[in-house]
Amino acid sequence: MAYIQLDLIGQVGLITINRPEALNALNSAVLADLNDALDAVDLESTRCLLITGSGEKAFVAGADVSEMSAMTEDEARAFSQTGNDLFRKIETFPIPVIAAVNGYAFGGGCELALSCDIRVCSDNVVFGQPEAGLGITPGFGGTQRLSRVIGTMSKVKELLFTCRNVKAEEALEIGLVSAVYNQADLMTEAFKMADRIASNAPVAIRNIKQAVNEGQDLPIHQAIQREIDLFSACFATEDQKTGMQAFLEKRKEKTFRNR
Repeated sequence: MAYIQLDLIGQVGLITINRPEALNALNSAVLADLNDALDAVDLESTRCLLITGSGEKAFVAGADVSEMSAMTEDEARAFSQTGNDLFRKIETFPIPVIAAVNGYAFGGGCELALSCDIRVCSDNVVFGQPEAGLGITPGFGGTQRLSRVIGTMSKVKELLFTCRNVKAEEALEIGLVSAVYNQADLMTEAFKMADRIASNAPVAIRNIKQAVNEGQDLPIHQAIQREIDLFSACFATEDQKTGMQAFLEKRKEKTFRNR
């Protein structure tokens, strides 16, 4: 994986997109490496996953325009399909995925962040969907996930139609990110959040992610039934017994075994 570094720190996986000379722009090779990195994550030992970009300037500055500029319609369709399949894989990944957004997150970079469960960012972040200014639409899910994340259709269309950039303070205000940190503190704080998630029962976390993700596309009565199914399934796990026994015994110490 020439463009991706995968590390395991405790129970937290760290994927770093490592193409700083191109501000970590996404070309076909980077997308392939990122897919391989996801496949390489050990889901037994990894309880939460962080994704970030190398360097101080950019998370991901977008899809690689130098590669896209010469594409035919069929090639563009295939490129979009590849990116969307990958980002859907992140969105439905069995463990929580946190985007630690450091610097520019334009186009495909913003779309990558949107596919993650949680987004935190540095105070120098700049989000944007500049595609209309390039004569194209967002191609990696931006028209669909942005509305699901920030929930205000008027704001979504304004940002997509104008190609206006969004800095850290506004990103927090509109719900695009959960927290903003000083650039120097971003990864420390992201790991704190990931470690806290990793300390909870993995099966329960996995079921919660499923319930939230699947419920968005279901009528409320069906979504609640899905929650009931996932809730009751927890009672067949060792982790449920561990967690509740520790609570009843007033013990803070407990070890969840992911089963």
